[in-house]
Amino acid sequence: MAVFGPVGAGAPTNLTVRRRRPDRCDCAQTCEEESVTDDPTTLTATEAAACIANGDLTSEALVGACLARIEARESAVSAWSHVDPCLALEQARARDRTPPTGPLHGVPIGIKDIVDTCDQPTTHGSRAYAGAIPAEDAACVAALREAGAVILGKTVTTEFANRDPGPTSHPLNRLHTPGGSSSGSAAAVADRMVPLALASQTAGSTIRPAAYCGIYGLKPTFGLLSLAGMGALCERFDTLGLYGRSVADLALLRDALLGVDAAGIPPLADGPPRVRLCRTPLWDEAQPESQAAVERAAEVFSAAGATVEELTLPPEFDCLREKMWEIIRFELARALLPVWRRSSASLRSTTQSMFRAGREISLAQHVDNIRHVEDCGRLMDGVLAGEEIVLTPSAVGEAPVGVENTGPPTFNFLWHVIGMPAVQIPYGHGPTGLPIGVQLVAHRHADDPLLAAAAWADGVLAS
Repeated sequence: MAVFGPVGAGAPTNLTVRRRRPDRCDCAQTCEEESVTDDPTTLTATEAAACIANGDLTSEALVGACLARIEARESAVSAWSHVDPCLALEQARARDRTPPTGPLHGVPIGIKDIVDTCDQPTTHGSRAYAGAIPAEDAACVAALREAGAVILGKTVTTEFANRDPGPTSHPLNRLHTPGGSSSGSAAAVADRMVPLALASQTAGSTIRPAAYCGIYGLKPTFGLLSLAGMGALCERFDTLGLYGRSVADLALLRDALLGVDAAGIPPLADGPPRVRLCRTPLWDEAQPESQAAVERAAEVFSAAGATVEELTLPPEFDCLREKMWEIIRFELARALLPVWRRSSASLRSTTQSMFRAGREISLAQHVDNIRHVEDCGRLMDGVLAGEEIVLTPSAVGEAPVGVENTGPPTFNFLWHVIGMPAVQIPYGHGPTGLPIGVQLVAHRHADDPLLAAAAWADGVLAS
């Protein structure tokens, strides 16, 4: 880690906060309050923001507790590429000196190290950018500062959000991968180092690590969130991703990034959703625990009043994985050309091999691949009704052994490359006790109905 030191005074790991009890009445302003002693690192971002706004918690106390957690756990997890405790506490104290200025006022967040920050290095997980500090923030970081968030630090990424992993290990078992490429962001949220973090996805880099680490993840509709100031790997598929500790956290963070009023999660319009269970053509690649979780979730949804039916995809989807990887290699070779010309020897092996492979793909083949992906997007409109939600695995299974491999995007890429939004919900554990989850997917631009369905699904799965 580039910068890290003792958090010093003013960083308690426990404090007393008053949590409102909205379950006891209908009015958040007049409902009974309960005094509890909590470690603030266990709060969701939504709870933390409310506590800070109510004066029950300071940003300095929350940020200090997160820094203390990092100091205690970072040697085991290696989730961060850069943390400056003094800078983080300075931001927190500045927030505490003013009334709330936005929906994330005083709430700390981790930033994936492919996203530019003007006051901290952005290295893209690569020796080629060691110590590089951008001139200005990425658009998403500027939006977070506008919303009052505290930029806690930069989280580890695979090199250029590709396939070569960084040092991060799974927070529950150091012998297992946390997934990638958003490895540090997922591990940091899962280990209570920070309540929110930014991720990204080109094939499965948001949803899969969230599933492995047992947290909530949102991959919005492609193009909804600005990518200005975020390192490009494959601009056709690159998308910003969001991590939190609840579905409400995902909605809160998304609204802050969009600069819109935080209206919360909309209610389901017409009762329980219509759900389509999709095993995909790759169902046999799923481990038994992942298959069982999806089928069990379908039963729970049906018992809770949802209409659940099978969804079978047209045969055109069978070769989509190969088409996707060729598109990624072709665009990677163009996006990384500047750093290749400057410092190709500093790039890691997988990045080098994908770059070379991308240079060998013809333009005609690339265009054919793009047309096939676009055809699949049009076919989806014919097999999935506009209001229906897809239920499918978040990952092949629990996080595999070995930190040298971030796991396959088997059940992520298919929905991702045609631009559909997806939410990961933790649901159960695998044979070694590590988390697994289920993925909900909706049509492009149906992000609000998806979040509403995800909140309903999370509630019934937890009951």
